[in-house]
Amino acid sequence: MFQKNLFLALSVLVLAFVNFRETDKSFEIKGKVIDVAGQPLIGVTVVLKGHNTGAVTDASGAFKLNSPDSCTTLTVGYVGYGNQEVKACAGKSVSITLVASVEPLKEVISMDRKAEERREPMSMPKVKRDMSMASPGIVGYATKMPTNQPNFNTEDYDRIQENRFHRATQEPQSTFSIDVDAASYSNLRRFINNGQRPPEDAVRIEEMINYFDYEYPEPTDKHPFSITTEVSDCPWQPKHRLVHIGLQGKHTPVENLPAANLVFLVDVSGSMSAANKLPLVQASYKLLAEQLRPQDRVAIVVYAGAAGLVLESTTGNNKTKIKEAIDKLQAGGSTAGGEGILLAYKTAKENFIKGGNNRVILASDGDFNVGVSSDGELVRIIEEERKSGVYLTILGYGMGNYKDNKMQKLADSGNGNHAYIDNLDEARRVLVSEFGGTMYTIAKDVKLQLEFNPAVVQGYRLIGYENRVLNNADFDDDKKDAGELGAGHSVTALYEIIPVGVESKFLAADKDLKYQERDIKASAKRSEELLTVKFRYKAPDADASQLMEDVVVDKAVSLGKSSDNFRWSAAVATFGMLLRNSEFKGEATYDQARKLAAGARGKDTEGYRAEMIRLMETVGLMGKTETAEK
Repeated sequence: MFQKNLFLALSVLVLAFVNFRETDKSFEIKGKVIDVAGQPLIGVTVVLKGHNTGAVTDASGAFKLNSPDSCTTLTVGYVGYGNQEVKACAGKSVSITLVASVEPLKEVISMDRKAEERREPMSMPKVKRDMSMASPGIVGYATKMPTNQPNFNTEDYDRIQENRFHRATQEPQSTFSIDVDAASYSNLRRFINNGQRPPEDAVRIEEMINYFDYEYPEPTDKHPFSITTEVSDCPWQPKHRLVHIGLQGKHTPVENLPAANLVFLVDVSGSMSAANKLPLVQASYKLLAEQLRPQDRVAIVVYAGAAGLVLESTTGNNKTKIKEAIDKLQAGGSTAGGEGILLAYKTAKENFIKGGNNRVILASDGDFNVGVSSDGELVRIIEEERKSGVYLTILGYGMGNYKDNKMQKLADSGNGNHAYIDNLDEARRVLVSEFGGTMYTIAKDVKLQLEFNPAVVQGYRLIGYENRVLNNADFDDDKKDAGELGAGHSVTALYEIIPVGVESKFLAADKDLKYQERDIKASAKRSEELLTVKFRYKAPDADASQLMEDVVVDKAVSLGKSSDNFRWSAAVATFGMLLRNSEFKGEATYDQARKLAAGARGKDTEGYRAEMIRLMETVGLMGKTETAEK
C-alpha cells in the first residue's frame, strides 16, 4: 500500500505542470500542510483517494483541489515524511501535520538501488493535476505518460575537479568568470524529490548559491551593478574564514526593457515525448508568450530528423497565433540539433533589432544524435554565431537521458545562460519572475580577479566555479569570453581563507626557490587590507571592457553576527560540499547546514529558502537510513 501511495506522490511531482479541469459539478477542497513545528511544508502532494486528481502545496503550505464529492479522503505524503489519509469536506479548511520519518526513505532508497542496478527509472502511473495553487492563473495541459520511456539511464555530467587551496605567497591572484546559472539546483532538487542522491558531478555549488535572491543594494553610480563584501567565520572549519562577494545587477522594469527579437528553438525529437519534456516545454513557452509586449517579436524553429520554421517572426500582441503554433508541436524522430541551431540563428539575424534583445531560446534534453552533434562541433558553431550579437538561453528538460554537460557548454559558448526546468513553477520563476535577468543582458564578459595580502592570508580556495576558472592573464584580455549578467540578477562567490599562523593539511610546505625570493612588502605587513578585488565587464554592445575595484579590509565579525545573506550562502555551500562528499567539508553535517539555513531564512516571500531547508532535512534522513542499513 505504501509503495502505491509513494509512486502516486512522486508521479504528481513529475507532472507538476498538468492542470485538472473539472467538467461536472465539483466541490473545492482546501487546506494546509505543516510539520510538527508548525512550519509550512512546500511541494507536498495531496491526492483524492480513489481518483487521479492531485495538487501540490505552495510556499505557505496551502493547497486546493476539486472533488466530485462534498466530503472525501485525501492521501497526503512526501519523501522523508509519513503518508497519511485525512478526511476533508468542502467549506472547511483542513490542517494536516506530517511527521518526518526515516521509514519512507528506506523503501525509496531500496527501490532506487534496484532500479540503479537495472539502470531503469522508477515507473510512474498516469495522473491529473490541479495547479491552481502552485501557479495562479496558469492553465496547464492534461497529458498521458508515454509508453516509449527508455529503460536505461544515459544522463551525462562532466567531471568536477574541486578547486584546491593555494598559498598566497606563491599564487597571490585568483581569476574567474561569473556564473548566473542555477540549473544545478533545480536538477538536484529533482533527484532529491524522487528519493535519490544526485550524482556528485551534478552538484555545482556556485549554481546552488546563485539560485537564491540576496537583495544586495542597487548600483548608484555609472556601473550596471553594485559590489557587496563581507568576512566572517567558516562554519565547517572554525579556524578558517569565509569571504562573501556579491554583485547586484540593476533592476529594470519589464516595460522599460529594449524590444525583444526572440526565436524559440524546440527539440521535438522522439526523446522529448515524455510528459516532463515537450508538454512542459509547451506550457513554459506559453508562460513566456504572455510576457511579450507589442514591440517584441517571436519566431519558432523546431528540429527532429531535420529543422524547420513553424512560425515566422510574429509581434508580441498576436499571442493567440503564437500559442496556437506552440500547441501544434509534436515529438517524434531523431535529433538534428546542429541544423536547428543554425536555422534559429539565421532567423534571429534576419529579424535583428538594433539595440534590442536578440536571443535564441533552446529547449531540449540535449540528446543530439544526427548531423553535427559532438560537443566540439556544436560549440564552434555557437562561438561563431554569437559574433552576430544574438544571445543564447538554454532550457533543459527531462530525466533519464539529460545531457547536462552539453547544455552547459552550449550556454557558456553562446553568451548565454542555462536553466533546468523540472516543473511549471520553475518555468514561471525563470521566464516570468526573472524575465529581465533571464532575457536581457546588462553586462557581458564579467570577470573577477582577487589579489590576497600574504601578510594576512596564508591560503585561499574559491568555492565552486570550477568550470569558470581563468588564467590570471585572461583578466586583462578583452578577447577572452566570460559570463553575462542579466537585469536584476545577483551573483555570489565565496572564498575560504586560511589566516596566517593557522596550521593546515591543505597547504604544502612553502619551499625556498633556487632563483628567486618571495618577500612581502613592508606596506602589506602594515596594511589592514585582506584582499583587493577587481572586476572587468563590457556593455552588451561593446568590445572594450571597463574596470571596477574594491578593497576588503581584515575586519571579520563572528558568524552569529554576520548577515542573513552571509549565513545563507554559507549554509548552501555546506550542503553542496556534503552532497559532493568534498574533501574540504571539515566538520560539516546536514544538521549543521539545516540549522544555519533555518536561522538565515529571512523574508523568503516565494518560499525558495524554505524549500532548500526541506531538501536538507530529506537528504539528512537519507543519510540516517543508509547508516542504519549498514
